[in-house]
Amino acid sequence: MIIEKKPIAMAEMREIIKDLDTEKSKKMLDFTKKFVKIKEEDAKKLRTELERIDIAKLDSEKIAKIIDLLPEDAEDLRKIFAGGDITLNQDETNKILETVKKFIK
Repeated sequence: MIIEKKPIAMAEMREIIKDLDTEKSKKMLDFTKKFVKIKEEDAKKLRTELERIDIAKLDSEKIAKIIDLLPEDAEDLRKIFAGGDITLNQDETNKILETVKKFIK
């Protein structure tokens, strides 16, 4: 049964499925080990900080993509917004990248 539907980052998904004891959840955890660049705890903190910078163009889907990809420069960030009619100005780009840099190790 679906209780709630919202985009989440892979790191956040790991937290949700880690206690499930199914073959499918084990495969998903193995898959995420290859690609997740951030700890679950840091992913939650990054989501909170991105929501606080108050950029209307940042919806939960874009925030999840940012957490998954951890863009390091404006070009990487633009790729997340590519394909839509949303573009970021320089100030918005800088705010997002400054926030993400706190979590890149």
